[in-house]
Amino acid sequence: MELIMEALQIREVGKIKEIKKSIARIVGLKQCMIGQLLEIASGVKGIIMGFSDGEIIVFLLGKIENAKVGMAVYSDIKPFTIPVGYGFLGRVVNALAEPIDGNGPIARGMKRIATYVDKEDLSQESEKRNPVFRQAPSVLKRVPIDQALETGNLIIDAMIPIGKGQRQLIVGDRMTGKTTLGIDAILNQKNKDVICIYCCIGRSYASIQKVLEVFNRHEALEYTITVVAHATSSSGEQYISPYTACALGEYFMDRGRDVLVVFDDMTKHAWAYRQLSLLMERPPGRNAYPGDIFYVQSQLIERAGRYSPEFHGGSMTFLPIVDTIQGDVTGYIPSNLISMTDGQIYLDTGLFNRGARPAIDMGLSVSRIGNKVQYPAIKELSAMLRLEYLQYNELLKITRFKSNVSAEVGKRLRYGEVLVHLFGQENNKPYTLAEQVILLYVLKRNVLNDLGQGEMEYVKQNIFEFIECSAPECIEEIERTKELTDSIKGKLDERFVRFFKARERSGEFE
Repeated sequence: MELIMEALQIREVGKIKEIKKSIARIVGLKQCMIGQLLEIASGVKGIIMGFSDGEIIVFLLGKIENAKVGMAVYSDIKPFTIPVGYGFLGRVVNALAEPIDGNGPIARGMKRIATYVDKEDLSQESEKRNPVFRQAPSVLKRVPIDQALETGNLIIDAMIPIGKGQRQLIVGDRMTGKTTLGIDAILNQKNKDVICIYCCIGRSYASIQKVLEVFNRHEALEYTITVVAHATSSSGEQYISPYTACALGEYFMDRGRDVLVVFDDMTKHAWAYRQLSLLMERPPGRNAYPGDIFYVQSQLIERAGRYSPEFHGGSMTFLPIVDTIQGDVTGYIPSNLISMTDGQIYLDTGLFNRGARPAIDMGLSVSRIGNKVQYPAIKELSAMLRLEYLQYNELLKITRFKSNVSAEVGKRLRYGEVLVHLFGQENNKPYTLAEQVILLYVLKRNVLNDLGQGEMEYVKQNIFEFIECSAPECIEEIERTKELTDSIKGKLDERFVRFFKARERSGEFE
């Protein structure tokens, strides 16, 4: 007779002494550590946050209504880890990396994601787990950021360039288009070998569904992981979700892949941690936030970066989003995050109300990586754009109430109007590199200055398609070399002449 012996598992057992909303106090566990995951009941887990007078303070995750005083709590003395791998691509998961999209368990090494999988043996992937609270890579493992991350947004790629491994904050009041910038950046990574993670923190279920519909419509789900802790989730899940998203991204970064993570938004994350801290009876500080709120968010933001070739050369780029109140960027949480990141994109409510899309204030927006990561073609064409854009805004303020201006001032105002119109962009329609180069070259050649608003819009919508049909080799060369050679300039000039002559004959500009 063959005897089958099951593996023995030794675990400590404690019990719940008290529950306050999503905070529980546990007694009876002698060996445990902060950040450790505990199993409480079916569908309920907890993470150790601190110790007090022989008690363990944990915040609850999952269906916290199932946890009751007196229930047994199990500990296996292991750090908090989550499963990771390529099987998460295209899936929607919660803060514990458990699927919540109704498509069954996470499958490992699926055929439908073969284009995003490297040569590793996926049969070994099922056992892979990453720690949720992981130390940021040391300086010795990092290299300077020198590769561009294309967002598909003309004004960002031309004047506020973002590099792979950068941390660029998106800041502004509610309903100014912050989420749209993050989503468009994800949509633009299609066929660019970049893994994307969208982390939703504290948003409504309806808004999450809209985002998923956009991903599905633009075929972005196949390279995107969505981590969700919606508004009805517990404070613990909203607090832990960005760390989960980061751990999922680090799996790909460790394998030499490029990752883009959008945190939407960090204001809700700070609120969740403040609520947890007050329930744990920790002393409140400024705006009732605990004293360690800066450390809590900075240890997350610091995990972005670019690895050196000795460590496979992967990168992870962060686009955290934060809300301001009435445009006040000096608020506690916004100013904290500005000091942690490598630049910020500031969206202004006044610009948004005047119809600017995107409503980016160039006076307060900056990228500390600068034009070091820009492609040569974009770098050449956008060298003076920022200065010209800011000068136009200042000149507009001065001449707003003047009826008569000089011819020189009128010319500069007209150029500024063309600049603003050119940078206007529809939601969820990112530009390719070739489209950006052509639009910026049209601007540089001053062919739009004498056209009306409708005529400029026609050129903007149709010039790329005309060149793509009449000179596809020109588009291919721009995408391949990322440069604007004299040969390409000559071909573009010739096509511009043909385009405008054809439009004049058809009466488009009459």
